[in-house]
Formats: sequence, C-alpha cells, structure tokens
Amino acid sequence: MSDEIHILSASPDYRALLEQISGTYTQGRVRAMQAVNDQLIETYWQVGRHIVEFEQGGKIRADYGTALLASLAKDLSLRHGKGFSRSNLIRIRQFYQAYPNSATLSHQLSWSHIVELLKIDDPLERGFYEQQAGRERWSVRELIRQKESALFLRLAASKDKAGILQLAAQGQIVEQAADLLREPYVFEFLKIPEPYQLSETQLETVLCDHLQPFLLELGKGFTFVGRQYRVTINNTHYKVDLVFYHRILRCFVLIDLKINDVQHHDIGQMNMYLGYFANEENVEGDNPPIGIILSRNKDELLVEYATYQMNSQLFVQKYQLYLPDREALRRELELSLREVEQ
Repeated sequence: MSDEIHILSASPDYRALLEQISGTYTQGRVRAMQAVNDQLIETYWQVGRHIVEFEQGGKIRADYGTALLASLAKDLSLRHGKGFSRSNLIRIRQFYQAYPNSATLSHQLSWSHIVELLKIDDPLERGFYEQQAGRERWSVRELIRQKESALFLRLAASKDKAGILQLAAQGQIVEQAADLLREPYVFEFLKIPEPYQLSETQLETVLCDHLQPFLLELGKGFTFVGRQYRVTINNTHYKVDLVFYHRILRCFVLIDLKINDVQHHDIGQMNMYLGYFANEENVEGDNPPIGIILSRNKDELLVEYATYQMNSQLFVQKYQLYLPDREALRRELELSLREVEQ
C-alpha cells in the first residue's frame, strides 16, 4: 500500500487533483468568512438603526438617554454574551449614524476596520480612508498606520478645494506620475531615535529591511526591482539607489535618497538615469520612467531652475523620519476648503 501511495503521490494527474481540491477548499473558506463578516456588519447596522429609531421615537432620549445604552448592554450581554458591551453599542449606534446606507460600504472592510474609521470625526477624512482601505485591501494595522501618518492630510495639502473633495469621495486614483507623490513621505516605521545620524547608504539599507511598510508608504502598485541598480554609460558605472516597477502606470520608478539638500547635479544625474532606463531598460509596452529624489530638505527655487524645461517625470520630494504635525496639516486643509472662488 505504501508503494502505491508513493507512486500515486508522484503522479502529475494526482498532483493536479490535489491542487484543484486545495484551491476549491481555500476559496470556499474565504467566501464563508466573507459571508460571516458581511452578515455581522449588516446585523450591527440593523442594531444601530433600532437604537437610533427608538431614541427618535419620543421622550426616551431626553429622559433616559444616558441610561439606555447601559441598560441594553446589561440585558443583551445576559442574553447573547460578548459583543454588546456599552462601548461597542456606542460604536454600533455611531455606525448607523455615519453610514445610514450600509450598501455604500466596501465588502473588503471588517468590523475592526469600521471601528477605526468611526474614530475619525471629519467625514471627508473618513471617506478617504474608507475608499482607500477597501481599494488597497489594507489590513486593520495598515489602516491605523496610514491614519497616524496623516496620509489624507498629506495628499490633500497639494490639492485645491475640488481636488480635496474628489480625494475624499474616491480615494487616491493613480492615473499619472504626479498621482504617486506624497509630501512629505513619512518613514516613522523605521523607529530611528532622535537625533538621528544616518548616511544615505544606511537609510537605503533600513528602508529595504522594512520593505513592506515602505511599499505601503509609497502606495499601491509598486513592485521592488532592486537596490544599487547598476547603470553603465561609456564604461562608467553609476548606481540608482532604489528601482521599482509600477504595475498600474506600467513604468520603472527610480528613487535616489539624499540626507542633505538636493543639489543641481543630483537632478541632472537623475535625468540621466531616466534617459538610460527609457532607452536601455524599457521593453515594448513600458511607459517612460519616473524619477523621484527624496530629500530631508528642498530648495524650491533651486529645484525650479534646475528642472527648467527638463523631463516632467522627474520630481524632488521631501521625506521625514517622524510623524508629521497633524494639526498643522489640518489647518492647511481647512484653509484650502474655506477658499472662495474669485
């Protein structure tokens, strides 16, 4: 019997059957878990609706409002066990109020995602993270990280009022090179203590050592190609710090890291790299490469003059190693939203 099992296990047809059954079982489990998640969220939404409609039905909110959720938590927990704590009932009630039409929610979101979204007071900001979490299938941990790094506020800072409203309603849609950019990029996940002392090589190394959160910060669509990518021109060797390929824009993205101010020759060198990749690395179907120089500081005037009539796919962006001042970014956002069209 053991010989027969061994022969059978080595058979290509048996291996194909094994993979087919395994795939079907895995897909079934995923669909079952998704169905359970969808039903849980729908149930919580209905519970929230019952509470809100009861409160709106008469004097109960005025006379017993503070006691209602505490009483429900006690009685529902006795009947059904976990899931009906007072804090969870507060979230469930808030859930219905924030999403009166539950059909608009992405099926990619779990109740834990929704709890994190409900912690965001501003509906514009909440809408952005809802769209982005569903589109990019962020885990709860990734959603929390993007909230803490103020991704919405960073992306909104460079947009006008119409662009901010579109960002909030649709999330970040990548259609052109400029859509990839963030100002600043935040590398707080490196946990580098202040005051930091890093060389460019060390910064490159720790970013590669933390590739998953680095890719999350870069955004959707990036695939890592390599570091210190050799570029040879007339027997002279150069090296691009980091090379990625963007699956959506179908192009190489070259990144150079600078720990000091960007100089004009840094911009010229990146432009040379772009020319090399366009002519030597691109294959049929690839779009022109994009170059991003990441620096702690940026002299806007120098960048403007150094890039005069240069490749429009070359960008100089700032990065920082610590979380941004969220309140300062929020004040800028509110100022942009208050601007009156002339």
